[in-house]
Amino acid sequence: MRFLNRKGQATTEVVLLFPLFFILTLFIIKIYGLLIIVQKSEIASYYAARRWQLESHRAAKFAQTWDENFLKKDIEDKVQTYIGFKNPSTRKFLSLKKVYITIERTNVWNIVNLTIETYPPSLPFLCSYDKREVCKYPYTQACFRGYNFICESGGKIVVTKNVPNRDRPISFLMTNSDVSKK
Repeated sequence: MRFLNRKGQATTEVVLLFPLFFILTLFIIKIYGLLIIVQKSEIASYYAARRWQLESHRAAKFAQTWDENFLKKDIEDKVQTYIGFKNPSTRKFLSLKKVYITIERTNVWNIVNLTIETYPPSLPFLCSYDKREVCKYPYTQACFRGYNFICESGGKIVVTKNVPNRDRPISFLMTNSDVSKK
């Protein structure tokens, strides 16, 4: 019963530290969101490249019709869903603007590019200062690029995968042979 008469924590410290804690938490969550986008883009680009490699055609009549009209759109749809573009809360948290896939066919390789464009995270407490004040000497162009990403333009993440044209699984046929008989 002795602890009931003890004085509590002064609320002044709590009131003064709460905004600082909130700002730090918001900043860490936004940076974590950027890491999530990078990781998801690597996984999604692998999926897109592998699926294109295994399901696309080399014949011109299928390459221009089925591959472009169905396969590419289906891959892009699945990638957008995985990254979170179709979920409004995830889209807002990750500041997603556009997600699209471009595929360039060459003689040996298919070059699959996954591009994710983001809005600036707009952290108001960081963006209220002038860019020239924040990035003055000894900071250089990297500071300006970071400031532009956070406060003005957002960013673009491009992941490129090269997949060969002819790496398709060949069906394995098991034949019944009488090798074991003597």
